[in-house]
Amino acid sequence: MSPALAWIAALLMAISLALPIGYYEEDFAFWSQFPSAAIFVAFGIIAVVAGERWLRHWARGEIWAWLGPIAVIVAGIGPALLPALELSMGLSAPGFWLCVVGVLLFAWTVMQHVSALPAGKLYALLVPALFGVALIYLWQSGVVGFAVPRILLPAPSEILDALGREAATLADDFRQTFLKAVVAGFVIGNALGLATALLVDRVPFLQRGLLPLGNLVSAVPIVGVAPIMVMWFGFGWESKTAVIVFMIFFPMLVNAVTGLNAADRMQLDLMRSYGASYWQTMRALRLPAALPFIFNALKINSTLALIGGIVAEFFGSGTSGMGFRISTQSQIMNVDVVWATIAVAALVGSATYGMLAVLERSFTFWHPSYRSR
Repeated sequence: MSPALAWIAALLMAISLALPIGYYEEDFAFWSQFPSAAIFVAFGIIAVVAGERWLRHWARGEIWAWLGPIAVIVAGIGPALLPALELSMGLSAPGFWLCVVGVLLFAWTVMQHVSALPAGKLYALLVPALFGVALIYLWQSGVVGFAVPRILLPAPSEILDALGREAATLADDFRQTFLKAVVAGFVIGNALGLATALLVDRVPFLQRGLLPLGNLVSAVPIVGVAPIMVMWFGFGWESKTAVIVFMIFFPMLVNAVTGLNAADRMQLDLMRSYGASYWQTMRALRLPAALPFIFNALKINSTLALIGGIVAEFFGSGTSGMGFRISTQSQIMNVDVVWATIAVAALVGSATYGMLAVLERSFTFWHPSYRSR
């Protein structure tokens, strides 16, 4: 942790106590309006002063010292949370921004120190988590501090409130879009793409005729395909599944064909010298060599499938669905619900991608890209 930046952060937080945090109806000092804020700032200053020692003990692996970084982070961020959450009218004053800058400098020093520590799973997760929290806090502070209208950009606190208020509706939309359309389309599209790749590998002229067609299909915009699928398959989840299959079929096909041809020539000659058949070679050598390419397609398609399902619902759906919710709520200016739906989609997409990444590591642990880490 940089002592200079830590002391600057503490000084800014301390000065913000004596300055007003808002104009107009909220032209008051942070200190006078929020007595409890003094306690938070006091802890923040103590954490800054002691933070270097705490983090140094933590780096040496002393058992008790894991409490230090947690106290540093919580106590350092605490002071700035109150004005960012409570200021709701008019433009912010210097006290508000001094507190915000102080907490961001404090977060910077903590992330800088943690990044310099020896690599480990905890550190690999801690820095992105802290960075994400800092970005959300900056978002909250910017929206509240500049009094941004909700219709333009809601604050994270408003989105969180919409998530709680519309939890039942969002859960129903999730079931309709993800558990029905996206899962079905993802499974069918990837299975068809992989099966076709095996067929293309056996029939060489298909590779020359079908793969160039994939480049043509990839250039077709989804907004042109979705209305056609709705006319063919109706307004239910089946039309969204068809759109998803159309989107992810060729990425899986191209990656699988490339992976099946990735086996080393010497290894193929060795299999022939053992008298292995085509399917024995496929099972023992070529499919394992293709797994990194197949998982790459699965991770790409996990995102494409969710995007395809949501966009397809813009062009016709029942009375539920994530795309339906975004479309209808944006028309009546319920922007917080729109952002809440987007947040659910982002969380689901990230979780799906992460699970596929874990599976990839389990099945391809032997690959050089993992052995070198």
